[in-house]
This record gives sequence, structure tokens and C-alpha cells, in this order.
Amino acid sequence: MRRAVCPGSFDPITNGHLDIIGRASKLYDVVHVAVMINQSKKGLFTVEERIDLIREVTADFGNVQVEAFHGLLVDFCEQRGIPAIVKGLRAVSDFDYELQMAQMNNGLSGVETLFVPTNPTYSFLSSSLVKEVATWGGDVSHLLPPAVHQALVERIGRG
Repeated sequence: MRRAVCPGSFDPITNGHLDIIGRASKLYDVVHVAVMINQSKKGLFTVEERIDLIREVTADFGNVQVEAFHGLLVDFCEQRGIPAIVKGLRAVSDFDYELQMAQMNNGLSGVETLFVPTNPTYSFLSSSLVKEVATWGGDVSHLLPPAVHQALVERIGRG
């Protein structure tokens, strides 16, 4: 079985994330979505809520598994026999950071990283930007799956 992982904090998952996961699901038999646990950061959504939302919005792909991880991504990959990491790149600035991570991960464990260029529609999109715009009353409904938008509206208390 060809397996890959799409890692991230997904707080919340956006249409940009979903695009990368969906594209990876066409290339791999199983795509693991690894939700990063960062104890030093307080997310808008709990890790459990993020996992539930991701499971809901990726259910139609049929080959996506979602779980949390804490620690090194290469350890997550080794424990599950995953040889590849799939990362979306929005801009050259993403590449600089992600290349360093890819080289470190490969050096640590031999895990390969595949970079997928983001759909231009989502090239500006990030979870933090979505949260900020929504907090100030901006309409982000076109940037999120409907279930995620509903959860965000409920969480921040704005329509």
C-alpha cells in the first residue's frame, strides 16, 4: 500500500488544506492526516474537535485516516510505515522553511517529502488569517468547508 501523511495543526482546516489532502488521496492508497499537538499553543479548537472536523470533511475521500501526534513527524511515519510526507506550498517563503524540514526529516529517517503547489485560489490562505478575519466579522465562508465554517461561527460567536 502506498501511504503518505499530511501534517499540520489544522486550527481550523481550510479549503486549502482540504485541496492538498484531496489531491494526495488520489495519489496514495492511504493518506494519514496528522494533527499536531503543541502544548505551548492554545488553539481555537481542541485537538479532538479538529480531528472530528477533519474526519467529517474528508469522509468522502474514503482513504483518509486522521489522528493526533506529538513529537517528531518522522517518528509518526516510522511507527506507521509511512514513507512520504505531502506538504502544500503557497509561496517561495514556504519553500525555504519546508525544504529545511524535508532535508532534516530525510536525514533522520529516510522519509521523503513531496511538495504540492497550492491551488492559486488558496495561495494566500492560512488558518490564522481565517481566524483573524472571522474574529473581526469578515466573511470567510468561501474559505472553509461548511461544517468547519459553522463550527468557527459558533466558537467565535459571530455570523
